[in-house]
Amino acid sequence: MTARVILNADDLGLAPEVNDAIEQAHREGVLTSASLMVGEPAAAAGVALARRNPGLAVGLHLTLTDGTPSLPPGRIPALVRPDGRFRDDMAGLGLALAVSGAARAQLRAEIAAQFAAFRATGLACDHLNAHKHYHLHPVIAGIAFAEAARQGIRAVRIPWEPPSLVPGAGRALLPMLLWLRRLAARHGLRAPDRVVGLRWTGAFTTKRLAAILPQLPAGVTEIYLHPATAGGFPGAAPGYRYAEELAALTDPRVRAAAARHRTGGYATMLAA
Repeated sequence: MTARVILNADDLGLAPEVNDAIEQAHREGVLTSASLMVGEPAAAAGVALARRNPGLAVGLHLTLTDGTPSLPPGRIPALVRPDGRFRDDMAGLGLALAVSGAARAQLRAEIAAQFAAFRATGLACDHLNAHKHYHLHPVIAGIAFAEAARQGIRAVRIPWEPPSLVPGAGRALLPMLLWLRRLAARHGLRAPDRVVGLRWTGAFTTKRLAAILPQLPAGVTEIYLHPATAGGFPGAAPGYRYAEELAALTDPRVRAAAARHRTGGYATMLAA
């Protein structure tokens, strides 16, 4: 087996700065895939970007926290704050989903609405993942994976980052991740063998990306980043080194290292 690599950018559609960086990283660098937030202010521009860059694989970045819902807030009161945006107390919302049938019904409706919004773009949905990896919550995973299967989506991110590849990567979530992989398989969803990007989220520099690419083992590895032309936009995460991540994706050393592997979107790499 050869090393196959998905180089993905999260948060397409969040802001013009993100969209511009994703297009630059795809056209001038190594980016092969992006994940669309369908409810955010620059989503329509992100869809237009995808249409003029048909080589960029685009999937759904399911957003259920720290973002804008697709449904009117009045239809999903358990999921939103008074200002109409999703709740950002992930633990509190997670508990509500576990104990409240009404909250789960609202979640099911919102997830279906986001899938419908993506389908309305006319883009082929290459994959599913979730903002802040909230699909690690078993209720969210169960509903989202079932809906993905109904929509004909065949690939999902399971965020397992092996410590053997990324020193200091956490092991605590391994039992949950193994369960998540089994759940995905029951719904006909495939996932990359491993993911790189959790430990370096917001700080995936050129040095790190150029160093990790030659170390990748056989099989499929997803590397995900958060590029933007600059920080400071609405929705930007404090401390993220957005412009440095864009620079990493376009650096000549990274392009040379990536050229040694087969690269593409989820569907292409997982079908190889």
